[in-house]
Amino acid sequence: MTEPVLAPDATLRDAIRVIEQTRRLIAAVVDEKGQLLGILSDGDVRRAILAGRELDSPARHAMTRTPIIGPAGARHEELVDIMMSRGVAAIPVVDEAGRFIRVVHASDFEDRREATGGERFAAAIVMAGGEGRRLRPLTLDRPKPMIDIGGVPLLERQVRGMAQSGLKRIFISTNYLGHMIESHFGDGSDFGVEIRYLREAKRLGTAGALSLLPKLPQGPILVVNGDVLTRSDFGKLLVFHEETDADITVSAMVHRVEIPFGVLKIDGHRVLDIEEKPSQSFLCNAGIYVLVPETLKLIPAETAIDMTDVIAAAMAAGMRVSVFPIHEYWADIGSPADLELALAEFSEATTR
Repeated sequence: MTEPVLAPDATLRDAIRVIEQTRRLIAAVVDEKGQLLGILSDGDVRRAILAGRELDSPARHAMTRTPIIGPAGARHEELVDIMMSRGVAAIPVVDEAGRFIRVVHASDFEDRREATGGERFAAAIVMAGGEGRRLRPLTLDRPKPMIDIGGVPLLERQVRGMAQSGLKRIFISTNYLGHMIESHFGDGSDFGVEIRYLREAKRLGTAGALSLLPKLPQGPILVVNGDVLTRSDFGKLLVFHEETDADITVSAMVHRVEIPFGVLKIDGHRVLDIEEKPSQSFLCNAGIYVLVPETLKLIPAETAIDMTDVIAAAMAAGMRVSVFPIHEYWADIGSPADLELALAEFSEATTR
């Protein structure tokens, strides 16, 4: 068996590694005899994170134990029919004894391939008008999104990542030193995308520039803060957004708070327990969103408004807001300390 698989004692972190290594969307869990015990998808991992599980927790607790399978010896057409009829993009193939053979993916069959990546976004909007005052003096002569990260401007890393995900059309909102951004990217043709600019006459917050779009998009849009650096997969974000039938999907990263003291659990004046140096995890806004076009009607024209206000208005209007947990690399280049960590990460990446 040459295809990577997971042992029963594998962790969620192991599952992520196999899914990313094979690029097959799912990882198979097998016993020592090769029997298929279950599968884990990228969505299974993210739902486990939402449920509060750590990446070092057992993968078997999050796996699907009765997955849709394909029989060994089935013709390509039969496997495609199984996937299309059940609405999945990948399935494990097993023999008559239930032993795992391989994973097949819809993209293996060229004549039936469907778009599953970022190409299905109507557009992406990058909010790049910020000054980055906390990063002065670096931002005295350049906008924060144009700070070099490992020899490449942060915003260029974002644009290239979007292009690699299949996005074709990008809007960049500009304000502070916006001419530098426009001079660097032009119409986007050098980066394999079409780029247009939303020029803010005044600062419009993290969402106000969406009111400057020339017309209502004909599909979901990706919105990304200009100071966010991530390796998260935008195609998987869109799939999650659609699966949860959301109007807005908020990407979230896991932030762990370590308490360096013993914490007392009490009842009145009585101590019931002492927990030594506990930690707690929180899902925090990562500055990456998917919006359906109707949500843009909540944004007043050329008015400063933040995305958190738009999300609150959407929930008040009865719209559905989902959370997409990020387990990939993520950083917010908002302070000198954050910048140093990002520079170290991408310096190490170039030597690996």
